Amino acid sequence: MKGLSCINQLIEINDNKIEVLFKGKKGPLVIILTGMGCSFEEWYEVIQTLSETCKVLTFHRQGLGQSEIGNGIQNTASTVNDLAEIFHDFQIEEPFYLVGHSYGGLCAQHFAAVYPEKVAGVVLVDSTSIELKELEKLDLPVMNQESDDFWIEKCLEYSAKDKHELSELIQPSLNEKQLQLPEDIQQKLLEFQVNPLLYKAMASEIKEWTGDAEIIKSLRGFPQVPLVVIGRDKEYSIQAQLENGIPEWEIREFEEKWAELITNQSKLSSKSDLVFASNAGHSVFLDRPDLVIDCIHKMINGR
Repeated sequence: MKGLSCINQLIEINDNKIEVLFKGKKGPLVIILTGMGCSFEEWYEVIQTLSETCKVLTFHRQGLGQSEIGNGIQNTASTVNDLAEIFHDFQIEEPFYLVGHSYGGLCAQHFAAVYPEKVAGVVLVDSTSIELKELEKLDLPVMNQESDDFWIEKCLEYSAKDKHELSELIQPSLNEKQLQLPEDIQQKLLEFQVNPLLYKAMASEIKEWTGDAEIIKSLRGFPQVPLVVIGRDKEYSIQAQLENGIPEWEIREFEEKWAELITNQSKLSSKSDLVFASNAGHSVFLDRPDLVIDCIHKMINGR
């Protein structure tokens, strides 16, 4: 692999410029795949700590951050293809540890099935399940008003705006945990939210993800490598969502099913551990970066 310590640059991948962050000089390689609509800047604390003993690579998928977007479909397969080209560009030959959050976890499962020889271990952080259609079957009158079709339409509406119009429309803001990040990172996160291409990419990812899950299930299966599955704190998440005016019984039923799907992910490998992150919502890496870091270190050290 190329001798690098820290870069944040655009590289040409499959005819598109992709924003890549690489940090660290030594140790095993950890690759982080972020969630839908999420910036790798949110992983600041995890990346900073891991880079002291590991090499860390992450990137913005097409349309996110400074990454360009092509004319093709944005789905888990396009992410797998782009990642394969990235590790070719960086001359990565050693197996690496793959960390995927939410939708990035679905991409991680796809990658592991296609390139099992490249993967030394996988950490799924409150990951989207290949059985995500089970969530759609739940009879939740209020929550189901915001269906995939609703979000696709909303994202396409946003994608047609310019940055100024988007800023006026969505009023970009940061949550309590994001406000604890360095000021330059906070500014990048605010700018990230008003990129029209972000919403074009999200519309495609949402449209495709149910079909993507079925494709992943049809592949040769998850490799028998070390796997850590991290789930969010169900009760913590329920309390946090009560402020949104959703009936508690609906939130609870959804969270029960989500926890069941997270638990089932631990069956992907015979070498798995299942951890539920206390006092953490969906963004476990922000709420409990210490736990995410500890799980990655334990996997690397074989504990």
